[in-house]
Amino acid sequence: MAVTYKVTPEVLSKFREPFGVLIQGPATKTVQKLKSLLVEEKPPMVISVGDTVSRNLARYDVATHLSITDNKSHRRKLQPQSFPDKRFVKVKNPQGTITPQAVAALQEALESEKPVHMLVEGEEDLLTLIAVLHAPQDAIVIYGQPHVGVVVVKVTPEKRAEARRILKSMKTKKEEN
Repeated sequence: MAVTYKVTPEVLSKFREPFGVLIQGPATKTVQKLKSLLVEEKPPMVISVGDTVSRNLARYDVATHLSITDNKSHRRKLQPQSFPDKRFVKVKNPQGTITPQAVAALQEALESEKPVHMLVEGEEDLLTLIAVLHAPQDAIVIYGQPHVGVVVVKVTPEKRAEARRILKSMKTKKEEN
């Protein structure tokens, strides 16, 4: 049985605080710090969630195995970005939810040999939790903190447990597969 998760006001308030390490500043500075961090950490995989962060990482030649975007920034439509070196996947995931289809697509993308760009019709932000749950140990998940910088989440058992706790606090709806 598949589950759709729906955000609640309480859960939404948790997302105002960084889920990982906040790197403050404009893209030129945050990407420099990220590159140093990635050289030091040598993660098995890098995942970006969000249009601005995914575009900036591509612009500054930071390779990601998976980039997840919705062609919006601050709820405004953006010109579609192409990621020519990646396999393209499109999935529906309405605002404020995590659908079983989005979870399955993300899991499949993480297992793919070739890097993947996942375009979400709806909203991608909450998929950060799913990426942390399913990415390999020590992978790095990066998402934007609007008007502040980027947040770097190293996948650890503690972060996975935190992601599970957040998911358990969301409203759920069970669906037949």
